[in-house]
Amino acid sequence: MILLNLKLGDFHSKKGYTFYGHDDLGSRMLEDISKRMKFSNKTKNYIQKLTALHLRPISLAKKEVTDSAIRRLIVDGGEHLDDLMLLCRADITTKNPDNVKKYLSNFDRVEKRMNEVDELDKLRSFQSPVRGDEIMKMFNLSAGKKIGAIKSLVEEAILDGEIENSHKEAIKFLNVLKKTDKFS
Repeated sequence: MILLNLKLGDFHSKKGYTFYGHDDLGSRMLEDISKRMKFSNKTKNYIQKLTALHLRPISLAKKEVTDSAIRRLIVDGGEHLDDLMLLCRADITTKNPDNVKKYLSNFDRVEKRMNEVDELDKLRSFQSPVRGDEIMKMFNLSAGKKIGAIKSLVEEAILDGEIENSHKEAIKFLNVLKKTDKFS
């Protein structure tokens, strides 16, 4: 059992009581509590993870936070990210309605940033569904700049929403391009 021989917190005239490190201590305490309550390992790991991470979104509400910090929260939260954000919202303890609004707005901003970073990452890892060797065979061309140009046209058509991001749709698009004799 974890002994609480720590100073339980500090009193600040503007903030009230604070207890730095309670996320880590609470997570460690849940080891024994979970055993006593006969939680499954899955449940224990879940509540420990949420407890350990529940302060992270608060620190990410600042405007100057990097995409990397947001990405780490996304990875660390994993499949429980929505639950973590719900816990953060439920953890608001102030009775001041203006502060409640401010904190909820901060969490909205963090969630918006997470979505933006997620979309950016998807775009960065985007690849054409057709490979250069397929284009060379289809257009009877050898390796060169033309292959890259054709591949770029396919990628632009996908990004512009003209075609779906699928191999089948890309081949259809290439067949239409081939008929134009522009790249023959």
